[in-house]
Amino acid sequence: MYGRSGPIGAAGLIALLAAQPVAAQQVVVPDAEQPLDAGAPLADMPDIGVDWPDLPPETPGSAQAGATAVGETRYGWRIEGLDGIGSPLLRSRFADLSVLDQNDAEPANAAQIDRRAREDAETLVTLLRAEGYYDAEVEPRIETVAGRPMVILGASPGPIYRLKDVTIAGVEAAGSKAPALRDAFGVKADDPVNADAIVAGEAKLRAEVGEQGFPFATVGDPVVTVDREARTATLDLAVDPGTPRVFGQIRTNPNNRVFGADHVQDIARFTPGQPFFEPALADLRRALIQTGLVSVAEVKPVPGTTPETVDIDVRLEPAPPRTIAGELGYGTGEGARVEASWTHRNFFPPEVAVTLRAVLGTQEQLGAVTFRRNNFRGRDRVLTAQVAATHTERDAYEANTFLLSGSLERQTNIFFQKTWTWSLGAELLASDERDVIVSTGEPRRRTFFIAAAPTSLTYDGSDDLLNPTKGFRLGGRLSPELSLQGSAFGYARTQLDGSAYYSIKPGVVLAGRVRLGTILGAPRDAIAPSRRFYAGGGASVRGYGYQSIGPRDPNNDPIGGRSLAEFAVEGRIKAFGNFGVVPFFDAGNIYTSGVPDFSGLRYGAGVGVRYYSNFGPIRVDVGTPLNPQPGDSRVAVYVSLGQAF
Repeated sequence: MYGRSGPIGAAGLIALLAAQPVAAQQVVVPDAEQPLDAGAPLADMPDIGVDWPDLPPETPGSAQAGATAVGETRYGWRIEGLDGIGSPLLRSRFADLSVLDQNDAEPANAAQIDRRAREDAETLVTLLRAEGYYDAEVEPRIETVAGRPMVILGASPGPIYRLKDVTIAGVEAAGSKAPALRDAFGVKADDPVNADAIVAGEAKLRAEVGEQGFPFATVGDPVVTVDREARTATLDLAVDPGTPRVFGQIRTNPNNRVFGADHVQDIARFTPGQPFFEPALADLRRALIQTGLVSVAEVKPVPGTTPETVDIDVRLEPAPPRTIAGELGYGTGEGARVEASWTHRNFFPPEVAVTLRAVLGTQEQLGAVTFRRNNFRGRDRVLTAQVAATHTERDAYEANTFLLSGSLERQTNIFFQKTWTWSLGAELLASDERDVIVSTGEPRRRTFFIAAAPTSLTYDGSDDLLNPTKGFRLGGRLSPELSLQGSAFGYARTQLDGSAYYSIKPGVVLAGRVRLGTILGAPRDAIAPSRRFYAGGGASVRGYGYQSIGPRDPNNDPIGGRSLAEFAVEGRIKAFGNFGVVPFFDAGNIYTSGVPDFSGLRYGAGVGVRYYSNFGPIRVDVGTPLNPQPGDSRVAVYVSLGQAF
């Protein structure tokens, strides 16, 4: 009889197989029921009689002098007779369990070596039986090779036993789903009597009954009966699938101080009336833990209020709801930046988080309060409202802005990376901005009142959110805006982003990016400087300062534009350990016209270093402009978390 469910370890497998009825064997092993002590005196072994090699005399001052007892020496060992026999798993298990292997670096006396040889012989016999070699014999012997003892385990596996018949009693009660259950078990007549295959088949069968809609199915223990004369075996397994059911209601433990059954239903990927599907319970448990509000989530099926339903019992234990976070950053043209935030993730249950956020930087200061409702009427839907006041100082402009914004979006994350994400938003802002008159270079100050409705749609076909190695991403953003500055006028900001990733070989990835943008409906000078397109910086064209690319005013400061074109290519090379090297080449420009004409592109090149931590790559890029404009720095440095794109 093998394990009840799931794969079992090597030690457990040996114990189970040792319980199988075994006919007379010629294996030279001790009584399996007696505990073995590798250091105990050797019992009489008339079948093993070899001359023990003479040991070299100890010399004063030698490494072993005074430490190694007389009669002890190091030994070697090997297995004979298994060429072409046994799986890699058998060899791996034997390596884990072998006492000869575990102790061959230390000197041993004759009794210890012989005891270890006998114990390993028994282990190897049991492992061979696990793969269907029930007549296996292993005879240990000791020879002298190059002046030291060599333990040889001589194996005679014998013929492999095969299953004559496989019976899954009771599976017919599953009706039309019975063939799927038989196929899931997989073990069939004429297969080798392999313990791993039987245990794996049982685990797959247990999973399949849940996937086929039977929440209360029982699967018995497989029973293997060996016929030594015929060198065959039969396998019997009893299954009681019960009745198929549909999802009923979700129940939560009262006073769990996290959230109730209604919100758990919003998070679940199943609804009442759908056929029961066991993997949906594991998915729900992961999602509950991922909220950050739950330290323990137990999800199990229980009988429903009617015979055809199954209710889901959810027990929740709260996790600490508050988080304090900090962030440091630096970029050429952006300067240094320090950000700190305090978040209560369940300030208004269920899952309404309040975040207080502050930024202090050389060119940016910000204070913001954000209300965020996670899993809003569905998994990974986020409803956000924000109030923010910022002071931004750039080469192109200086702005004091007060912002009210809200959005509803479907987000992706590293636990449940989404193929499609989207957002719908609204913004109201008042911004006092200072720039210069382009024709004269004279400073001016204007106040803009802007209403915007930004929307976005993104497709992510990559294999990893923070460190993709294959696939591609495509995204678009459209923001119709109404601006009041003297008079009211409207325009639309549109941006398209695409990136692709190709794995040349393990540890080497070629990545490329394209970004195009346009503003239609208003002249550049009428649009608030903070709402124009800019290029240059760590997330744009590296080698240049932040927002430094494009047309400039008489003071040689950037003024932004109505259209944008950017391109980038880089090679991500794992150099050694967790470190990588990334050579890159970027290009881009800003245009006054509403559509980019791809003229006058600015090129940047450089190399970056990546440290691949367990939460994502840490990026340090150093770039230089290849065709700089007057005033551009010769070197630009960028530090951030995650790849550049």
